[in-house]
Amino acid sequence: MKKVIVIGCPGSGKSTFARALHAKTGLPLYHLDMLYWNPDRTTVGRAVFLERLNAVLRTDAWIIDGHYGSTLELRLRACDTVFFLDYPAAVCLNGVRERRGKPRDDLPWTEATDEEDAEFLAFIRDFSVQSRPQLLKLPEQYPDKTVHIFTDRREADLFLSGL
Repeated sequence: MKKVIVIGCPGSGKSTFARALHAKTGLPLYHLDMLYWNPDRTTVGRAVFLERLNAVLRTDAWIIDGHYGSTLELRLRACDTVFFLDYPAAVCLNGVRERRGKPRDDLPWTEATDEEDAEFLAFIRDFSVQSRPQLLKLPEQYPDKTVHIFTDRREADLFLSGL
């Protein structure tokens, strides 16, 4: 395991899992949100984002945390290991609520405690229908990759404790 992606619905705990995996393995950790967003909540241009991502992908070892469907195929081709946090929407919505108001190293700003983005919350509620079916096909689509699919936080924690 040298090139790892951590994917899943927003709020599933991708960044938390990636940080713990980084602590256990020492692999360099990159958060897609940090490559894509500016501190003023604007985004970098697509070319800049892809340039930053490709610079990471060209290195020898990494953990990349974030879903970003538009670059998933690029990251899948480059990685050797995939962790898919396949948690229910209620868990993910709670994860989003719990992180509000807390400074994070995976996002260049702190979300307000009362911040609610209806479109973002709808994406989370629809994730199991819109994105999940394709992600569940990863083991058959990428037989050369090691794919771990965790359906609850306990499974992910058990995996990490076994490293």
